[in-house]
Amino acid sequence: MRPKNQNHKAPSRRRPSRRRPIAIGFLLPVLILAVWEIAGTAGQISPTILPTPHVIAVEFYNLARSGELLLHLRISLWRAAVGFVLGGSAGLALGLWSGFSRLAEKRLDPSIQMLRTVPHLAITPLFILWFGFGELSKILLIALGAFFSVYVNTFLGIRSVDAKLFEVARVLEFDRRSQITRLILPAAMPNILLGIRLGLGAAWLGLVVAEMMGSSAGVGYLIMDARYFSITSLVFAGIIIFAVVGKLTDSLVRLLERRLLRWRDSYQGENQ
Repeated sequence: MRPKNQNHKAPSRRRPSRRRPIAIGFLLPVLILAVWEIAGTAGQISPTILPTPHVIAVEFYNLARSGELLLHLRISLWRAAVGFVLGGSAGLALGLWSGFSRLAEKRLDPSIQMLRTVPHLAITPLFILWFGFGELSKILLIALGAFFSVYVNTFLGIRSVDAKLFEVARVLEFDRRSQITRLILPAAMPNILLGIRLGLGAAWLGLVVAEMMGSSAGVGYLIMDARYFSITSLVFAGIIIFAVVGKLTDSLVRLLERRLLRWRDSYQGENQ
């Protein structure tokens, strides 16, 4: 017999703190920066080749104080946003069309796959000849980079939907519209969102190429101008701007993924 009025408490498990993984993630970058700073201050690294982190930080401060940072960043963000919207929308539309229609796949997909393998740098001279050095050529070059990633992943997402789900749709008597909105698109959404993530990255790569081909403003122009005058710290500042903004946009898409794909029960890895 168990004694009455005796509280049996389960052993409490301490929940892992969310701050610990973040701190561990910052450990390696902080260690690299510390070694970098010490080696540069001791004269082991040439400041022309690799300036110390505090010199790059001072360059950032001067850019922000003068207003140049905001000016160039605003122009680059506008170009990247317009180019991504144009290229991503076209990639999404054609990817959906080719995914749903075998006839469209036969007509469009071979040409698109062939053009996808052509490097940006090889197309850049043509864009200059066709559209000049203005904003149109830069935006179209950015759009081209975003287009292929969104198109390919949208197409693959639709074609990778399990055929057995259509049998379930027939049992439930779904019409064509219900099959698309309630079956195909939700199942293809992980691939579509992956295409958007990759398309944003490709848009940033296209932005760098576009702003280095004759621009008078933007972060890419800032890097090219610094290279011309051998200001290595300013080159690093521009690279870090691209990295930080690219990471922020990628994090926004990942947040969108978590919200739209709550229904998905996938493997999340182990805490080891």
